[in-house]
Parts: sequence; structure tokens; C-alpha cells
Amino acid sequence: MSTVSMASPRGFSVAAINQRYHRVALNVFMAIVVAHWAEHLVQAYQIWVLGRPRPAARGVLGQFFPWLVTSEWLHYGYAVVMLAGLFLLRPGFAGRARTWWTIALVIQFWHHIEHLLLLVQAQTHTFFFGGAAPTSVAQVFFPRVELHLFYNSVVFIPMVIAVYLHLRPNDRERRAMSCSCARPARAPAR
Repeated sequence: MSTVSMASPRGFSVAAINQRYHRVALNVFMAIVVAHWAEHLVQAYQIWVLGRPRPAARGVLGQFFPWLVTSEWLHYGYAVVMLAGLFLLRPGFAGRARTWWTIALVIQFWHHIEHLLLLVQAQTHTFFFGGAAPTSVAQVFFPRVELHLFYNSVVFIPMVIAVYLHLRPNDRERRAMSCSCARPARAPAR
């Protein structure tokens, strides 16, 4: 019986992403995540510190491309990229790091559902919960800017913990790892 390989002609595969390319893939993914999270922080700063009205608080990219802030396709696309990245990079984690990465994955799955609901409403012009605009489940209780800053924070925090633990595994975790992300083990003290 043959196994299905997700390898490309150059040997790039899901397995390779979690083995020899894990550090590179993880760094690229984390850079995307940090940039997105920074956009939410800038938007919050624009509202709470600079006193801008919410429609004028568009983050950094939204200042140059205002349509980005209102594009449900863009927000949903990012939610899918996050979900895919968390899912695809998960096999490279072991032990405690994998537990924290899985927590981020589960939270992001819900965040993705929220964005899917927003996208469906934007496309059908049928707004849920009596809203005049697309409204997510938790948005019934919390303003959108604060809610998505919260969502991105509660996904980001366990990711950071996972990466920290991944780079500093204990002996059991180090033996279970299939990548070379971990820092070299310290020599025993004399």
C-alpha cells in the first residue's frame, strides 16, 4: 500500500515544514502574526489615545488603503491563514509547546468562525442579531475593535508561550522533536 505524499518536485512538503524548514516557516508565520497584531494595537491607540472616531482608526495600512479595514474578505482570509499556519506547523511542536500551540489553534478556530459569520453577512446583506452591519456572536456583547484585539491577543499569547517552550525544550521534548529549532542543550554544571 502506498502513502500519499504532499511533496512537491523540490521536496517541499508538510513534513518538511515541520522538520528541516520548521524554523523558517515558524519565523515567517510569526512575522505575519506580529504584523497583524501590531495593526490592531495601532488601531486601538488611534481610538483610545489619539481620540479618533472608530471609522477613522484604520491602523497603519488602513491609512493608505482605507478599504482594507472594511473588507470582510481580507479579514476572513487572514483568519484562514492563521488557522492554516497553526494547523500546518503543529506537528513540529512537542510536549508543553504543542499543548500551548494547540490552545492557540482552538481559539483561532473560533475566531475563524466569527469571521466566517461576518463574511456571510457581508455577502448576503442579511445581518444577524438585529444589527445594521455584519455582527459576530461575541460582538453582540463587545465592540468590534476591542473584541478583535482581544481575539488576536488570546491567540498570540499561547503562541508566544509555545514558541518559547519549543526553543527551550526539556530532555524528553528534545528527543520528541523532529526539527532543529531548539537551542543547544546546556552542558551539565561541574
